[in-house]
Amino acid sequence: MQRKPDLLWILVILFGLGIVTTGYAQGLWSAKVDAPVEITQQQQQPTRR
Repeated sequence: MQRKPDLLWILVILFGLGIVTTGYAQGLWSAKVDAPVEITQQQQQPTRR
């Protein structure tokens, strides 16, 4: 008789996958030397009416 995985284990696995995916994406992003950092750091000014 197999036991269903607990919700806690499912959350732990999803959290771990999120950390791995984030680390991988940051590694790819930092590997881009010509990445437009200035564009991504700009914040739009709120328009006042």
